[in-house]
Amino acid sequence: MRPTFRQLEYLVAVDETGRFSAAAQSLHVSQPSLSAQIAEAESHLGFKVFERGRHGAIATPLGRELLERARAVLTSMSDIKRLAQYGQDGLIGQVRLGVLPTIGPYLLPRCTAQLHARYPRLRLSIREESSVDLNQTLTEGRMDIVISVPEDHPGCASAPLFHERLWAAFPPDDPLAQKSGPVTLEELSGRAFLTLGLGHRLNRLVADLAERADGHLPADYEGTSLDAIRHMSALGAGIAVLPELYVRCEAERDNSLVFRLIDDPGAQRDIALIWRHNSPLASGFQAIADILETAAAHVLDVANPDADPGAGRKKGRPAPLNQAFTSKA
Repeated sequence: MRPTFRQLEYLVAVDETGRFSAAAQSLHVSQPSLSAQIAEAESHLGFKVFERGRHGAIATPLGRELLERARAVLTSMSDIKRLAQYGQDGLIGQVRLGVLPTIGPYLLPRCTAQLHARYPRLRLSIREESSVDLNQTLTEGRMDIVISVPEDHPGCASAPLFHERLWAAFPPDDPLAQKSGPVTLEELSGRAFLTLGLGHRLNRLVADLAERADGHLPADYEGTSLDAIRHMSALGAGIAVLPELYVRCEAERDNSLVFRLIDDPGAQRDIALIWRHNSPLASGFQAIADILETAAAHVLDVANPDADPGAGRKKGRPAPLNQAFTSKA
């Protein structure tokens, strides 16, 4: 007898939570029932999937092999259910969206109303994670789509959303804040670059810029958020390197900093909506991507990048991308 589909769900839940009690709680079943089902599955398999101990449940070597295949089975079954739903009524039910924390809070609020209007039966479940974690959750089937950097997701399908450049933020008394126009790596030579911690794509971009500018990332500080980086820069801890979408949505209202575009080919990144290449909802995900792309274009002012900055702020629109600006409250 083979493990049942439900037993595979139980096994994967224990592996993800590390404890039988937590797995039972996540699945809304009693722990004795879950334990009995897993014991039955192990009996049919002829080997132990987990080592039990004081520190929880740890997969055995054979267990890890089984769990990898169990996840693939569960993902395929989920795709079959989604295909049936999609064929009947477009995008409906829950779609799990993973997003970089440097993107989600500044893009998604600008398109959720349109998404709901177009797909009223769609429930978008959103989770912020680093690019490394996003790739793992997507490939394992725990996410349906992610907003991320395409090169971090090899073998996946994607739809481009926007291209963004990186900006440097300086306190007003910094010598580089007295100049206008883009700032070069040569001008940033020897300076401290502030960015998010390891595991974030932005960290790798900024680390490369710092190395080529003969600068450094402070060993005693790694930002937990873009806001934290911005505030640290205002206090003189270093130069905050910030993505363009964030600058347009949040930072230009901060009158404690001056922002200048970084003039370097490495100070940029492409953002896309990404999904598994064999997903049955590819056409629906492309439609979602179109909405996200339009929202991003409005924020980044793609249609009018050379608009007068003063007039732009009066109208509540972004300042142009090709010059420095001082934030105004």
